[in-house]
Amino acid sequence: MRAAFLNKHGGPDVIEVGDVPTPGVSQSDVLVRLKVGGLNHLDLWVRRGIPGLKLAFPHILGGDGAGTVARVGSEVRDFKEGDEVIVHPGLSCLRCEVCLLGWESLCPQYRILGEHMNGTHAEFVCVPAANIFMKPKSMPFPEAGTGGLVFTTAWQMLVRRARVRPGDLVLVHGAGSGVSHAAIQIAVLFGAEVIATSTKREKLAVAKRLGAKHTICTSEVAFDDEVRKLSKRGVDIIVDHIGQIFWEKNLKVLRWGGTLVTCGATSGWEAKTDLRQVFYRQISLLGSTMGSKGDFPRILRLLETGKLRVLVGKLFSLPQCRDAHVFLEEGGQAGKVGLNI
Repeated sequence: MRAAFLNKHGGPDVIEVGDVPTPGVSQSDVLVRLKVGGLNHLDLWVRRGIPGLKLAFPHILGGDGAGTVARVGSEVRDFKEGDEVIVHPGLSCLRCEVCLLGWESLCPQYRILGEHMNGTHAEFVCVPAANIFMKPKSMPFPEAGTGGLVFTTAWQMLVRRARVRPGDLVLVHGAGSGVSHAAIQIAVLFGAEVIATSTKREKLAVAKRLGAKHTICTSEVAFDDEVRKLSKRGVDIIVDHIGQIFWEKNLKVLRWGGTLVTCGATSGWEAKTDLRQVFYRQISLLGSTMGSKGDFPRILRLLETGKLRVLVGKLFSLPQCRDAHVFLEEGGQAGKVGLNI
């Protein structure tokens, strides 16, 4: 099969496109012939090299994907050849205590497609049947193939971890990113009022269309000053994946008893924290990684009915995988980036 893969870590130039073996299918697996594979910042980090992560080369990136069932294992009963399906990127044992409680991303055996195992930037991907969901008929393949990881992540951040409620004031950083475009919509769906930030006005215009009530262009003004103008008491929840450069200001714009939930740190990991801000003002700092497959059917229903939507910013062909990495690295996207397989 054709695939985009790595034989070493480095810049976009280390990505190769060529032939690799098609994966085999075990009794409980489903082989999917992919039509679209999604790109996420995780792909950039894995390509560059994550400390402690050891890959078996050649390694295929990509967590998101959608396509048609090519083959099923002998124990699989819920899917058949030709079914249009979505691949969910999170894999776990499904037997341990945390998995049974619906917190699969805390499983000691938790893995993500494209990070710990070969992913979706290929003609085929093989995953356990538990990671396959029927694609809503009304959902185009570009949306189905690019939204799984970010909507799973944003749902866990806001619904499970921060417990967003009607009337909350929610600050969402990096409005053009995949996670943030999902978070804006989920917050609005739950009755919250959203402030979105971005360095680019065109991305803020998109955030407005997705439901953000207020926008702040951080390349022109200090976001903390603008937040204080909008709310003297501060915000209830901050959704952040920027990290270091916003961290100290984030703590200061939270209301007393507010919550900061983070799923990444694209600007750096080593954030300075004034602990007095945390304990005296009783701030909650929450980490979040991916989410539960148990939430995915509800997310898909909301996507199918149009209450949520995957915004696809740009699609590249599989041979253009290097260009897609450069585009994502330079922050050119508003919404999701994907590969036409």
